[in-house]
Amino acid sequence: MTPLATTSESIAGPAGQKGAAAVVSSDRDAGSSLIPTPAEIYARSIRFYLAPILSLLDDPSVSEILVNGPRQVYCERAGRLEPTECRFDDPALLEAAARNIGDFVGRTLDEGAHSMDARLPDGSRVHVIIPPCSAKQGVCLSIRKFQKSSFDLVKLVAKGSLTEEAAEFLRIAVLLHRNTVIAGGTGTGKTSLLNAMSAAIPDRERIVVIEDTSELQLSQPHTVYLEAQPADGRGRGGVSIRDLFVDSLRMRPDRVVVGEVRRGEALDLIQSMLSGHAGSLSTVHANTPLDALIRLETLSQMSDLALPAHIARMQVAAAIHLVVQLRRFPDGSRRVTSIAESRGLAADGRYVVEELYRYFGEGRDAAGKYLGKLMRAGAKPSFSAEIKAMGLLGDCTLTRDLFEES
Repeated sequence: MTPLATTSESIAGPAGQKGAAAVVSSDRDAGSSLIPTPAEIYARSIRFYLAPILSLLDDPSVSEILVNGPRQVYCERAGRLEPTECRFDDPALLEAAARNIGDFVGRTLDEGAHSMDARLPDGSRVHVIIPPCSAKQGVCLSIRKFQKSSFDLVKLVAKGSLTEEAAEFLRIAVLLHRNTVIAGGTGTGKTSLLNAMSAAIPDRERIVVIEDTSELQLSQPHTVYLEAQPADGRGRGGVSIRDLFVDSLRMRPDRVVVGEVRRGEALDLIQSMLSGHAGSLSTVHANTPLDALIRLETLSQMSDLALPAHIARMQVAAAIHLVVQLRRFPDGSRRVTSIAESRGLAADGRYVVEELYRYFGEGRDAAGKYLGKLMRAGAKPSFSAEIKAMGLLGDCTLTRDLFEES
């Protein structure tokens, strides 16, 4: 793959084909008096280059598109991957699409930059990786399509992701400003659950959302969205999640919502939770609630501060109240498998984690669908007194006995 071409060269298209610039020009010549904006040119050109997979891009049932070089394309429907008949007959078309995506976001793909993250015009997230790192396949694209969020906890209950009682518990936890982390693997529905839980935040609150790539769609009117920015080819202009954290704490937030914690910004999130910004929501990649706490501790130590391990652990234990665990099952369903409360550290320094709800599996039906239910695990939340003090006991119908102090 050659280094990134100029914008005009990228839009021109592979040799022998009518390029996107020509498409734009012919549209204008056909009678349009308006000069297209750069964003419009990009939108039209990218559809030209991605023509072999347009049927997937336009299919609302497809959530992800995985291009493994020009000859192999998979898609995800209803949580399950399946092969497609889509192909790029000319590898140069796929390479040109990658260059064009890089043009629009101001990033270079060459020997010094083997991959990039970007967005398509409709907001879909795309990751590109090029040879020699993907030499066996060629250029690889991973597209997570932008889904207009329509989820709230009620709709997730209808989809079978959790029970009505567990949804009520999470709604009460949000109203109580419990610091909550949603954990799970890739594609388990962490962002969807975060969107759904955020719907319980009262409209009167000011929310600052911080993300690497903008995906969250909160319904509250007083929401400010901040998005990290990569540095340009000369290493200038980069804005990290950590930079945005510093900004957010000066913006008088009632809550800070972080799309995903991946690096040293975990320390900033933890410290903001401990410094009067309770009720924060975020996601992290982890397989169990305990793993989520350990991972946050590890990520906190990836900051530029020389933080001793025992201090990092103490801060995580003090800051995080709840961990909601998600799992994607082989049948494609995404379900909450655990809601656990972090209760500080034991005398020996280990995290104390009490499961409040646990998923109990019951096998599969004749169609292969996994059966099971999220049920109480036996422990009661430690914050029952706060429910009564905040006047929320009347909002507890299915969970009243869970919150009533014994």
